[in-house]
Amino acid sequence: MAQLALVRHGESEYNARNLECGWIDAPLTELGKQQAREAAQKLKEIKWDYIFESDLIRSKQTTDEILKILNDGDIVRISSPAIKERNYGIYAGKDKSEVSQEIRRGWEVPIPEGETLKDVYNRVVPYYETEILPKLKEGKNVIISAHGNSLRALVKYLKNISDEDITNLEIPVGEVLIVDYT
Repeated sequence: MAQLALVRHGESEYNARNLECGWIDAPLTELGKQQAREAAQKLKEIKWDYIFESDLIRSKQTTDEILKILNDGDIVRISSPAIKERNYGIYAGKDKSEVSQEIRRGWEVPIPEGETLKDVYNRVVPYYETEILPKLKEGKNVIISAHGNSLRALVKYLKNISDEDITNLEIPVGEVLIVDYT
């Protein structure tokens, strides 16, 4: 049985300021780095083979902190834009309180110059099926270091969550979800 760990990056500078980040390349805060190290502590009991990360700095810095704690030079690190955060288009950089909850959480709610959560799903799931799932089928243990919306999209797929119910799923910064793949 293989293990799949989904890790949301630690607090970014934009999270700390309550700003929509999306594809803006905001680094982690010191608290975010600490959250990543705490996430790594939850992963220590398993021998990991791969860590997939998004190409955004907050995901890469989360991976850096995880690898420091796991201290295993055999983990293969793979970076991809396919698992990056949702593009918030014209809302990127705006205070989250100024962006409606429907826009922030909705499945097919369009964002000018950005993506719907459905668009993120249609980007993340094919990548998972072609690049990550084959590793799990080989019995390899995989970590994904990514973002709230890219992980929500993947959880929707893995747990067959409805379009309506996905709006209620929240994955906090620094959170670790471990899924058994059988």
